[in-house]
Amino acid sequence: MNTITTLRTPSAPSGVGVIRTTSVAVLASDPITGEGTSLGLRRHPGLRLLQDDEFPLADVALLLTTAVTEETMTRLEEFAARSDNPGLGVVLVTESIREHQVLRAVELGLRSVLWRQQCDFDKVLEAVRRVAVGGTDLPPAVQGWLVDGFRSVQRDVLGPRGLTAAGLETREVAVLRLLAEGLDTADIARELSYSERTIKNIVSGMMTRFGFRNRTHAVVHAIRSGVF
Repeated sequence: MNTITTLRTPSAPSGVGVIRTTSVAVLASDPITGEGTSLGLRRHPGLRLLQDDEFPLADVALLLTTAVTEETMTRLEEFAARSDNPGLGVVLVTESIREHQVLRAVELGLRSVLWRQQCDFDKVLEAVRRVAVGGTDLPPAVQGWLVDGFRSVQRDVLGPRGLTAAGLETREVAVLRLLAEGLDTADIARELSYSERTIKNIVSGMMTRFGFRNRTHAVVHAIRSGVF
C-alpha cells in the first residue's frame, strides 16, 4: 500500500531574508522508502512535516515508485482530485514510465521526472525546490514525448477543427495578428476578405468566450500563448 506523508516549509510575509512557504506531499510505493525520504526532508531548513489530513494543501507531490503502473496513475489522479492547490506540481522518481502515462501525468501537474537509478537524495531535494517555484526537470526522452504528443494533438485533434493550442480558432488568430499590426476593423475586413460585421462578430465572440477586457487584452493573450 502506498504511504502518504506531507511536509511544509514555514510561511512568512515578503521581505529580506524571508523563506517561502512550500508544502510537499510524499507518496511512496513502500513504507520504508516513504519514511526514509521524509526523514531526510525533515533535516533541511524550511521543511516541516504535516499531518496526513493536510496533504490537500501541498504545493508539490513527490511520488516515489519503482515502475509507474495503472495503480500509480490512479493514486496520482485521486491525489490531484483532492488537492486544494490548482498549482500543484508533481515530482516523479521512478525506474520506468511509458509515454502515454507521461501525458496523463502532465495533466495532473507532473513537472519533474528523475530516473531512480541515476539520482540521489540531493537531486530529489533540488527537484522538489525547483518545482515548488514553478520550474521543471524533465529528461530528454520525456521532453521528446511531450513535444510529439503536442504535435499529435495539434495535427489530429485541434487542426481539423480549426483550433489552436491556445483555444483560439485559426480565423481568430488571423484577426488578432492584424490587430497587433495596428489595423482597424475595416482594414482587417479587406485584408481577410470578410465583411466588417463578420470581423466584429469574431472579435465579440473572443471577448465573450475568454473574458477579454478589450482588444489589447486579446492580443496580449495571443502573444503570451505563442500563437504568433
